[in-house]
Amino acid sequence: MNSFPVVSPSQYRRLAALTALLIAAFAGLGYRLVDLQVVQHDRLADLVSSERQRTLVRPPLRGAIYDARRNVLATSLFVKTVFADPSQMGAHQAAIARLLAPLLRLDESRLVELMQPRAWVDAQGERKELRYVVLKKKVPLEEWQKIRTVMQELSLGVDESKLTRSELRKYLAEKRRVVNSIGADSVDDQVRVYPNGPLAAHVLGFTGVSDSTNRNPWSSDLVGKDGLELTLDSILIGAGGWQRILRDVRGAELVAHRDQDVAPRAGLNVVLTIDAGLQAIVESELAEAWAKHTPNSLSAVMVRPATGEILALASLPGFDPNTPGDAPADSRRNRVICDLAEPGSTFKIVVVSGALNEGLVSLEDVFDCENGRFRFHGLTLGDHHPNGVLTVMSIIAKSSNIGAAKIGIRMGVALLYHYMRSFGFGDRTGVLLPGEVRGKVYPTNEWSKISVAWIPMGHEVAVTPLQMVMAMSAVANGGRLMRPLLVDHVEDEHGGLVGGRAQPVLVRQVISETTALKMTQALKTAVLTGTGKQAQLDYYPVAGKTGTAQKIKDGVYSHSAYFASFIGFFPADDPQVCLVVVMDEPKKGSYGGETAAPVFQKIATRAAGYLGIPPVLPPGETRPPGAESSAAKVAAAPLTAPSAKRTL
Repeated sequence: MNSFPVVSPSQYRRLAALTALLIAAFAGLGYRLVDLQVVQHDRLADLVSSERQRTLVRPPLRGAIYDARRNVLATSLFVKTVFADPSQMGAHQAAIARLLAPLLRLDESRLVELMQPRAWVDAQGERKELRYVVLKKKVPLEEWQKIRTVMQELSLGVDESKLTRSELRKYLAEKRRVVNSIGADSVDDQVRVYPNGPLAAHVLGFTGVSDSTNRNPWSSDLVGKDGLELTLDSILIGAGGWQRILRDVRGAELVAHRDQDVAPRAGLNVVLTIDAGLQAIVESELAEAWAKHTPNSLSAVMVRPATGEILALASLPGFDPNTPGDAPADSRRNRVICDLAEPGSTFKIVVVSGALNEGLVSLEDVFDCENGRFRFHGLTLGDHHPNGVLTVMSIIAKSSNIGAAKIGIRMGVALLYHYMRSFGFGDRTGVLLPGEVRGKVYPTNEWSKISVAWIPMGHEVAVTPLQMVMAMSAVANGGRLMRPLLVDHVEDEHGGLVGGRAQPVLVRQVISETTALKMTQALKTAVLTGTGKQAQLDYYPVAGKTGTAQKIKDGVYSHSAYFASFIGFFPADDPQVCLVVVMDEPKKGSYGGETAAPVFQKIATRAAGYLGIPPVLPPGETRPPGAESSAAKVAAAPLTAPSAKRTL
């Protein structure tokens, strides 16, 4: 007969305790499962999704800027940030640095130092290894591909042929870790490149990293900071795309599960009216004049009078838009649209054009220029060379201040003010560049008794070089004032036209065509026999005007600091080009006829050849030999003025 072992009470108690413990454990496990699967399901699912799923922003490539002949002025390149994971390199830092130093153009010892393993203890007391060290930013994609190729060929100093299968497997795994220790950020950055360096820098402007907290996260960090890069930023910037990817437990992408892949749309390309060839001509001649005259600044603008297209625009001192931070802010300022100055005698085109247009004078009318001294309302006006009786034609040719003043007096305050404003002074031209100023034209109720004589000489008014060249272009264009054009058209990334080509914009008819022809005749004489002789061209008649304005220093007109200029167009009877050259305080020479006019002549001569403008004058009627050297003695008439406390 079988007998059962006797179970003691203590064993029952232990069994009961174990049962209770198991029940508690299973209850706790059940609670935890309910907590994870039900209570925290959504939060944990989102956490897992965020660990395995990732949305990658694909920034758009910024649009390019071309000149009128489709030469690249500004373009963008995708670049990589190359990094290292020191924790995966083992002891192979020196071998890797030897390969990468020439490609990254970095010092080999510096690379070894950067790739040394480092660790730290976090706030929870856990030891963490450094796994991300930036080696170099803005590495072009082709250079990154070279780096990847070189790393694949990396040798760890082991003869693979002598390894057993097990050893080879371990060696290849180690090599794979070392090769993959060099990587690049998955989201490409981009860099703006200006292939011609400083050429047209004040037109193009420059870019920088966006500092706006309201920036669209799907757009590029690269934004325009000045020039056309700023004003056309919304056109150039494009629209970003994105990828939503899924990774496995090792971090590799599961391409088959990529459910969204939206390509970015590149920015639109902009084609300018600027001609890089003409721009180079202008800038090279300005550089030569800068060395010769050492002015505070030197600017030039070239315009096609019939359309208002800006063919070249330059200012010195300049800067390189590839490295704008290397230049002081003063050099980055576009003086053509931002700097104001009293224009001096070039402003005589306004008063004489207006008087001719109103029929108040003819080119043959005469004015007594008082032998160089004219008293008006207690102010003595003077000419540099004393003149007697001059025709209106000769007043322009000899740049008589007194003659211009008397024409202004005949016009009266209301008409003089009307033509100043009609020619565009006191208003922005509307050019597509940031920072343009209006200039200063005082309302007539702020004029003094002498203003009506003072203003025709180019004082008590402040203008920009662009305003002045557009006013002269109106004379060249039959009296029609045009809006300056800088952008010809916009294209998509495939070269397709977007929105049509820009059309010339007529601002207003300032003077009649008949008046413009008369004014052209007078301006031709100013170059042929007057103060602008050094602007004469072989084979082309030039219509132009010199300008020399005394600068205000400490509230009074200086007798040593001048703003010198020359503005003209050619061929005079069929104008293709209008050009202004302005110098702020030239140190060698003072007057527009001896400083700015020769620069105009050099630029115009080269521009005529570049543009292939057919010769107009036969060889026997071109500028006579030696005319340029003899004309160097001819100077524009400056102003003899008392102290002037009014500051513009």
